[in-house]
Amino acid sequence: MELYRGRLIDHLQLVVRDLQASRRFYGALFEVLGIPIGGEAEDYFWADELFVSSADSRAARGVLTGRHHLAFQARDRAIVDAFYQAGLAAGGKDNGAPGERPYHPGYYACFLLDPDGNNIEAVFHGEARRSAAAVVVSF
Repeated sequence: MELYRGRLIDHLQLVVRDLQASRRFYGALFEVLGIPIGGEAEDYFWADELFVSSADSRAARGVLTGRHHLAFQARDRAIVDAFYQAGLAAGGKDNGAPGERPYHPGYYACFLLDPDGNNIEAVFHGEARRSAAAVVVSF
């Protein structure tokens, strides 16, 4: 099986009720994944392709985004396990403990609900060779 991971998604925005609770939750997850917070202000923060803002942010339209499913790539099973524990410790709720899933052989994932009820997943697809660790876009 071969999967292509490129720049299909430019960015995603979540508009949340409690920005500080979301910052704690996602900050803990990003630390495990090795993804730095790219920037933040009083009414938003962002990391890589994910932008999170409060409803009163100038970057939002005053409406919460609702329930979404976001899946983050993990380098191995240990990262999935650590992601799950960090998310629980940072206020997330269990929505599926780490384990094999039937989607394809080697699919190992966990699921958490963030402070707004979004279904947040970490997934390791099994041993594979990547063409590059990351894509760098310069302008």
